[in-house]
Amino acid sequence: MIRIPYGRQEINQEDLLAVLAVLQSDWLTQGPVIEQFENAVADYCGAKYAVAVNSATSALHLACLVAGLGPGDILWTSPNTFVASANCGLYCGADVDFVDIDPLTYNMSVDALEEKLIQAAKSGRLPKVVIPVHFAGQSCRMEAIRKLAVQYNFTVIEDAAHAIGGNYRGQKVGACQFSAMTVFSFHPVKIITTGEGGMILTNRADLYEKLLFLRTHGITRDERFMTKPSDGPWYYQQIDLGYNYRMTDIQAALGYSQLQRIDQFVRRRHVLAARYDQSLKGLPVTLPWQDPDTYSSWHLYVLRLHLDQLGKSRKQIFEELRTAGIDVNVHYIPVHTQPYYERLGFKVGDFPAAEEYYRAAITLPLYYSLSDEDQNYVIEKLQEIIR
Repeated sequence: MIRIPYGRQEINQEDLLAVLAVLQSDWLTQGPVIEQFENAVADYCGAKYAVAVNSATSALHLACLVAGLGPGDILWTSPNTFVASANCGLYCGADVDFVDIDPLTYNMSVDALEEKLIQAAKSGRLPKVVIPVHFAGQSCRMEAIRKLAVQYNFTVIEDAAHAIGGNYRGQKVGACQFSAMTVFSFHPVKIITTGEGGMILTNRADLYEKLLFLRTHGITRDERFMTKPSDGPWYYQQIDLGYNYRMTDIQAALGYSQLQRIDQFVRRRHVLAARYDQSLKGLPVTLPWQDPDTYSSWHLYVLRLHLDQLGKSRKQIFEELRTAGIDVNVHYIPVHTQPYYERLGFKVGDFPAAEEYYRAAITLPLYYSLSDEDQNYVIEKLQEIIR
C-alpha cells in the first residue's frame, strides 16, 4: 500500500560519498569537517559565527545558558511549538511562560507580546529571554520584537528549527539582524539534515566563545582563557560546567553536502505549497497565510479545517487520510496543555489563540521528493474525505 509521510529526508549519491569520505578519514568526530560545515552555514546566512551541536534542543539549552538565563529568571516563548522551545528554560532553572500566537501566521503575536510586557513591567517580572518560534518556516516579525527587546531589556533567541533557507525582509533567517542568536535543527524532516543535529548562529564573539566551551564540557585548550600557563601541548582546563553536545564529523559531512542543495530544496517546497494553495482554495479550510515581509522555507504545510462546515471531526479526517496511506500529522499540541506544564500551573484557556488554532490544524505532506503524482493523490483524497 502507498505510504506518503508528512516529511522526509532527501539523500543523494553526493551525500553518501561525503559521509563515506569521513568514515575513511582520520577524524570521525572533533575534526575539520565540523568547522567546514559551521563556516558554510554562517556564510550562507550572513552571520559571523556558527556552533554545531548534536540537536536543536542542545542548541536552545546552550543559547539560554550563554544569555545568562538561570534561577529566578523567566523565559517566554510560543505555546505553538515543540516542547523543547520551553524546556530549554527549565533546564537552566528558570521559570517559563508563553505569549499567545497571531491567528494569521501562527507565530508569536507581537501585540500579545507587547501587552504582556506592559503588565510584566508593572509587576516587576519581565522576561530575561524571549524565544520567538518561526513556525512552519515563516519568520516572526523580528524587527518589532527587537524594538521591544531594546525597550524592555530582554535577549532574543530565534527558534528557527523550521526556517533555514527562509528570508525575512530580504535577509536570510540566521543573519541575527534582530536577535542575539538563532537556532537551527537538522532533524531528518527539516529542510536539510545531519540525521540529528543543530546549530547556533550569532554575530557576537563573546557568545561564540562561551558556546564553544559549553559544547565540550566547559573545556578549553586556548591559553587566553586559562587561569595559569599551560603545562604542555596535552594540557586543557575546565573553565565552566559544560556538556557533551558535540556534533560528529559524519553528521557535519552530511549537513555540508545537503547545504549545497538548500535553495533547490526550498524552491521545490514553494512549488508544492503553491500547488496545494491552488487546488485546495475552494474547500472549507483556511490555507496558510504568508507575510509579505517573509520568504518561508516551507517546512510544514498546515491547514485549518472549518469544522463547523464539515460533518466530521478533525480526528475522523485524520484517521481516514492515514487509512488512505497519507501520514498527515498535527503541529503542535499547545505546550502549556501538556501534563508537565499543567503541573507548573498552566491550564486550558490560558492562550486561547493557540488552543483555537490547534483544534482544527492538520499538517499535509510536504518534502522535496514529494512527486506531483503523490501530491495529486493527497489532494484528491482530502477533497473526497472532506466534501
